[in-house]
Amino acid sequence: PPRSTLFPYPTLFRSASATATHDRLGGPGSWLLALPPHHIAGVQVLVRSVIAGSTPVELDVSGGFEVAELPGAIRRLGPGRRYASLVATQLAKALLDPAAAAALTELDAVLLGGGPAPGRVLGAAAAAGVTVVRTYGMSETAGGCVYDGVPLDGVQLRIADGGRIEIGGPTLAKGYRNPVDPDPFAEPGWFRTNDLGTVDDSGVLTVLGRADDAISTGGLTVLPQPVESALCAHPAVGECAVFGLADDRLGQRVVAAVVVSVGSPPPTLAELRSHVARTLDVLAAPRELHIVDALPRRGIGKVDRMALVRRFAGDQ
Repeated sequence: PPRSTLFPYPTLFRSASATATHDRLGGPGSWLLALPPHHIAGVQVLVRSVIAGSTPVELDVSGGFEVAELPGAIRRLGPGRRYASLVATQLAKALLDPAAAAALTELDAVLLGGGPAPGRVLGAAAAAGVTVVRTYGMSETAGGCVYDGVPLDGVQLRIADGGRIEIGGPTLAKGYRNPVDPDPFAEPGWFRTNDLGTVDDSGVLTVLGRADDAISTGGLTVLPQPVESALCAHPAVGECAVFGLADDRLGQRVVAAVVVSVGSPPPTLAELRSHVARTLDVLAAPRELHIVDALPRRGIGKVDRMALVRRFAGDQ
């Protein structure tokens, strides 16, 4: 159902999340609003600002993220602790602009959500001196509720049978106004996500990928994210998305859509298969390659795998 059907006490669970965020980051501060205010990540910037008694500085992103406006917006945040919430595509774009990258280093934290962040982007941010905090969450948890793998205060994590991540705690919504079947809120106090993950002995969460993105190929279950991480380590791969297409022999075949790095020649399928096979099972290596100008995205920047499936389903 649409996220607007979450109920009840929306203010309560969103304010619990905002308070826990400030506690984790070192105290209330001023926020840069660089995400759509109708999305949960943007809503949470507004809620955190209300709780902090500050006024957010808004970037108009209706026509796209303009990095040239970033330094001035950050200066307008004023003194005290200063924060921003971005998605990986915004951060990657900002790091290519020296003035924008320098401005980001002045922030006490840049929350990074909206999906997995490529290792290359995280490495570039660290090299530039930008303090990035990777977040995991969804509308049902009032946005990010796990920071750098560690749950916010009061947030509970557990891994159910099959590796499904389940979340509990005060940042959790109570359910949907129009329940679905099966209901991920069926157990009171818990939300069953569609993500797979592990929690180590120290309680740190690693998100492996979405259950519905899993590719069953030749008897092996392949999650796209590890394959994408391996592919992005190739110097010719700027961005990529991995997805499955029906295959008469394998059940599904692993397919990669790649945006080529600026100044690099397009990689061949053989190159990328060999590259992936160095770190993953050879069955996880893509059997089909498509070079694309850009990856389709939805929401606040998540890759739209289904759009890729629809686009390339007829190709052999």
